Amino acid sequence: MALTTFDRIIADRGSTYAVSGGPVGSAADIDAALAELRRVKRFARATHNSWAARIASESMKNDDGEAGAGAIILRMLESEGLDGHLIVVTRWYGGKHLGGDRFRHVIGAVRHYLAARVQGN
Repeated sequence: MALTTFDRIIADRGSTYAVSGGPVGSAADIDAALAELRRVKRFARATHNSWAARIASESMKNDDGEAGAGAIILRMLESEGLDGHLIVVTRWYGGKHLGGDRFRHVIGAVRHYLAARVQGN
């Protein structure tokens, strides 16, 4: 399965963000998509690959060490009513803590993906 990726969309105090996403139909699809993303060396070396997905109204998420990020992504998927879809927000830590700004960046990354998805349809 191929994910659509927007790389280096946000930079703040050395941290860099990307967002990826695509349709999924099962937990196995999610695992395959994450494995595919991590085959790219840059993404395999990322500090966090936080994600969320909804499949047939079942919600799944993983913060990957970025506490709360999966829940934010999931809430945004739910508010869009987007089932059968995975969104991954990737962060490369730049050495300085971002505090609450990291949540703003997760939201911004997901919004970027959703806006590009709408424009692409």
